[in-house]
Amino acid sequence: MPESAPEPMQTPKAAVAGIDVGGTFTDLVALDAHGRLQLAKVPSTRANQAEGVLNSLAAGGCNPADLSLIVHGTTTTTNAVLERQLARTGLITTMGFRDILELGRRTRPQAYGMHGTFSPLIPRDLRLEVPERMDSSGHVLTPLDKAAVREAAKTLLDAGCEAIVVHFLHAYANPAHELEAIAEIQSLWPNRYITAGHQLLSENREYERGVTAAVNASVQPLLDRYVQKLAATLAQKGYPGELLVMNGNGGMVSAVHVAKEAAKTVMSGPASGVMASAYTARRAGIANVITYDMGGTSTDVALIRDTTPSVSNEIDVEYGMPIHVPMVDVRTVGAGGGSIAKINSGGLLDIGPQSAGATPGPICYGLGGTDPTISDANMLLGRLNPSGLSTITGEAQRATVEGIFETEIASALGCSVTQAAAAVIQVANTKMAGAIRMVSLSLGTDPRDFALFAFGGAGPLHACALARELNIPRVLVPARPGLTNALGCVVADLRHDFVQTINTPLKDLQPNEISEILTAQTSRGKRLISGENLPITDIDTLYSLDMQFVGQTHLLRVPLSSPYIAQDALQALFERAYNDRFHVALKDIHAAVVNVNCSVIGRRETLDLSLLFDPNKRQPTLQAAQTGTRDVFFEDRWHTTPVYERDALPTSFTLTGPAVIEQLDTTVLIPPGDQATPDEDGNLIITIGSAS
Repeated sequence: MPESAPEPMQTPKAAVAGIDVGGTFTDLVALDAHGRLQLAKVPSTRANQAEGVLNSLAAGGCNPADLSLIVHGTTTTTNAVLERQLARTGLITTMGFRDILELGRRTRPQAYGMHGTFSPLIPRDLRLEVPERMDSSGHVLTPLDKAAVREAAKTLLDAGCEAIVVHFLHAYANPAHELEAIAEIQSLWPNRYITAGHQLLSENREYERGVTAAVNASVQPLLDRYVQKLAATLAQKGYPGELLVMNGNGGMVSAVHVAKEAAKTVMSGPASGVMASAYTARRAGIANVITYDMGGTSTDVALIRDTTPSVSNEIDVEYGMPIHVPMVDVRTVGAGGGSIAKINSGGLLDIGPQSAGATPGPICYGLGGTDPTISDANMLLGRLNPSGLSTITGEAQRATVEGIFETEIASALGCSVTQAAAAVIQVANTKMAGAIRMVSLSLGTDPRDFALFAFGGAGPLHACALARELNIPRVLVPARPGLTNALGCVVADLRHDFVQTINTPLKDLQPNEISEILTAQTSRGKRLISGENLPITDIDTLYSLDMQFVGQTHLLRVPLSSPYIAQDALQALFERAYNDRFHVALKDIHAAVVNVNCSVIGRRETLDLSLLFDPNKRQPTLQAAQTGTRDVFFEDRWHTTPVYERDALPTSFTLTGPAVIEQLDTTVLIPPGDQATPDEDGNLIITIGSAS
């Protein structure tokens, strides 16, 4: 029987701060012991993210000494991988397999072209081989040459390596050789940056396991130095608690332990936004949502079904970069508010992936930017208030933006500046709609069955247009869209995910084989959560299997309601999952279980989201909340559009577009024909109508 859960700890009232570092802004959401909310948005400091974190605390009026808990979402590892700013890392592998990281799979960077480049994380001269060999059943074919391991480690040290990976063939089936090699390396390696592939990812497919281990090792020193320096700085300023870091699976881990499995922090920031979305939508009574996070640099989308975010251990961060640890299944496109619009070599309008970032930023920020961006287009169309942009002092010079759009875009397209700005928005929307299709239609899911959860600093500006294009009936705009990722840090739970490969045909499974693995994984997860020493209210456990047809490589995730399940019931679940995914019923198919998965989640105390608004700012009527009117361009003409202050909106109203709703962290655009109403937490629920 499964091990019983420990008694949940009682949660005292505490001051909690969630801080998310994005590509453009660093956001803070803090709740003090009296339930008062503190918010801040400051420019990110790419050279040293810790400066942005400290700046956000200062801007939000938060004294670290008064905080009981700080949860941090970071882009340190994600940026390091994407920009290849990595620690020098060496690899020791099985004789004859030094090129496994470079051979990869039979794919190419451009699906419809024969061009593109790929560089492995670890160069060939730092990938060394030693005699050893296991077969796929875990039987020793060639004993490990320990002397060769020591010699290889010394060679890598002499070559200037700071981190090292041990990646042996079939270690998932029998890790004995990897463990022996690690013991030899530890006796001479000067630090703790040693990664054994099986300890991070115990599954087959040597390429994916090797890349995951290589990512982990090459970002370990960077992440460790960053979080330890930040934790020490916070402690010097009086912070008495433990710094927690968001993982890519939507859970948290202590800064003390986070570097051990550093690869799990990739996609940390986007994951926190998805967690906040799930939390908010669940309170709003909406079980199925597609999250749409448009920030300053990129747009992230994800699927939440039955209030549970989709988590996958088959994420490719970029071409040739599979990181097979459980992460929230987020798809990213290079279209953010700061994405640069340009005419490409073919004479066509293109958007991104290059971004103006926070410095100098879009032209309308007034910080010296000269490249036309999506934010600039929104300002030209009346959707952004030039005097309301938080990054500038004074009002942005509209004439400057118009002049650059005329020179860079309009003249090349042979149209007016207004038409050029509208074209920029349309091309950007098309790119973002494609990302939404990737997490919905391409996975056999109908977007019409979901609501679009719009957040990020720019998401609510584009959400209704995207929903109309994709036939999504409703848009949910949370209380603080531009601070949603930081809110996710505040409401995130503790989470530990486990994967074990068994790669066995269903008919050959031993009785209780799956239940024994899941029970052991559950017990380990509960021990880890207890060791975090954080207050929780409950522990939930999610079970699933990765299954496939015998002889295939494509995996299908099959959820389980219990660790105890009969073979015939499992076969029926696989057939149903296959039919749901591909809409094809194939009877009598031979299935195999590849991976056994378990997620153990420690639930934290709920947060009353109505606290995100100051009740003293509420007005009794819509008219009282209106700050004026502005000409806004929709579809093909200008509309005189009322402008409202979000914090001043009454607790109950019905608002029919066109309308602009402004707040500290974003602008909400409601096109003609769409209708918005609030819920009890102050979220805007926008019903998509027909365009006028």
